[in-house]
Amino acid sequence: MPRFSYTAKSQSGVTKSGFLEAKDEQELANFLRQEGLFLISAQTKELSQGNRASIFSFQRGVSVSDKLFFIRNLRVMTVAGVSLPRAIETLSAQAQNQRLKKALAEIGEKVVHGQTLSEGLREYPDIFPEIFQNMVKVGEESGTLEQVLKNLSQQLEKQQELRSKIVGAMVYPMVVVSAMIGIGFLMLIIIVPQLAETFAELELSLPFTTQIVIGLGTFLRTRWYLLPLIILGAVFSVRGLSRTQVGKQFLDKIFLKIPVLSRLVKETAAANFTRTLSSLISSGVPLVRSLEIIAGTLNNIYFRNSLLEAAEKVRKGARLSESLKPYESLYPPLVVQMIEVGEETGETSQILEQLATFLEDEVANTTKNLASLIEPLLMLAVGGAVGFFAISMIQPMYSMLEAL
Repeated sequence: MPRFSYTAKSQSGVTKSGFLEAKDEQELANFLRQEGLFLISAQTKELSQGNRASIFSFQRGVSVSDKLFFIRNLRVMTVAGVSLPRAIETLSAQAQNQRLKKALAEIGEKVVHGQTLSEGLREYPDIFPEIFQNMVKVGEESGTLEQVLKNLSQQLEKQQELRSKIVGAMVYPMVVVSAMIGIGFLMLIIIVPQLAETFAELELSLPFTTQIVIGLGTFLRTRWYLLPLIILGAVFSVRGLSRTQVGKQFLDKIFLKIPVLSRLVKETAAANFTRTLSSLISSGVPLVRSLEIIAGTLNNIYFRNSLLEAAEKVRKGARLSESLKPYESLYPPLVVQMIEVGEETGETSQILEQLATFLEDEVANTTKNLASLIEPLLMLAVGGAVGFFAISMIQPMYSMLEAL
């Protein structure tokens, strides 16, 4: 969604400026109206030169661990009665990440001069996403900032744990694939050229597969310097494709169609959705706004669109469970059923939290089984590659023997 720079006025006539993400100016005006503000002017916020440069820089981002450091310690200090400006100043001095240190120092200055913490966080959306901003804002308005910070830290801990399990499950396949590529590269640049010279001296007629292997080996040996450019070109092409509407839909659909991966994608998305929605609702964020916030955090366009459409239906009076039923291909049936139970009992937040725990366990089980599922596929791939290479290079020798 585009990011708007806006100017608005409160009912008392106080002018306020800031930044918000919204689909269009109408949605921006609706968001501000919910906060008791009337939109005066708005324009799409373009990336500044500094931000453009940071896209291509190697400056370390703010990790989940860095954010957890901030949230956990801020909660401890507020519970201990430390004033907010002093707490932020102390955490800024202790932060190891330079981007976080600088952001906290500037936020602390703004809080000292009268801004709220949520307004300060809003100035750094690349570090503190919208879910941070809205939950903290609700905590400030309701006087439950301590509980909100606790919910946020639990949310981040669960997300980090889930991500670690998925990454851990992918280590083994990546090691095997990397080793296979490395061995294949060495064979192509060392062994294949020697065999090619032998075939040339014997003036053998080479099969098409052998010509392919020899051509690839010759290319890698004589024009190896082009390989990094080809890889970079492929990476940037895929990234460029993923930033277009058609390309994004195509790539996201592929991830939802691959048999083993699609299950993991759906379970992970459902776990993140239920966990985040539980945190937002328990913190007092309205349901419609919660759905819009979660939609903005999702990478898969199909999940994102499903939540935006569900938010629109809920805004018109429909229940969330009814709004999600048309998307049973994306969400496990259990998600819709448990949300329906929560709506009937009035305990949606608690049920969503329990459901998120169950789904996270399912993701853990899926990732445990992932290695055992991928291992035979990798063995088939390695065997196929070795077989293709062996047949391609041995076949001319058999032809030579038959000719004798």
